[in-house]
Amino acid sequence: MADDPLLVIVEDDQAFSRTLARSFERRGYRVEVAAGHPELLELLATVTPDYAVVDLKLGGASGLTCVQALHAHDPATLIVVLTGFASIATAVEAIKLGASQYLAKPSNTDDIEAAFGHVVGNADVPLSARATSMKTLEWERIHSMLAETDFNISETARRLGMHRRTLARKLEKRQVS
Repeated sequence: MADDPLLVIVEDDQAFSRTLARSFERRGYRVEVAAGHPELLELLATVTPDYAVVDLKLGGASGLTCVQALHAHDPATLIVVLTGFASIATAVEAIKLGASQYLAKPSNTDDIEAAFGHVVGNADVPLSARATSMKTLEWERIHSMLAETDFNISETARRLGMHRRTLARKLEKRQVS
């Protein structure tokens, strides 16, 4: 049991984290769960994980702070970030802060375990010639600003020059998690 790899799951959705934890335990991992940044810091005081799965949005906070803390604790920890809406801005920030992979939800245990094994980049990935739509560009800008403001809706709306209710309606249409 002590030789089993240690996985830390940072997820505020208790049902999802419980399911993910059980699935990884069946695969031979020791699993610890933290609901957010404060719980993660308490956990890191006693353990050094081999692997970590971090949700991008933890309640009203950003999971990027957890990625940063995990990487600062041990740069060898392989970190996978999960999110309900993947954006280029948050993917870039997650990788800069120490994540090894970034996956869009829904992702299962197989996807996450494959991401742990795929930490080296692939220069042979084909380039897409598809143009980005205006809606996608708008959403990426909104999501980038949300990440910059630590998911503060009022501050994001102010910086984007839009009414808070307008931003809230846009976010209701495309959930950020």
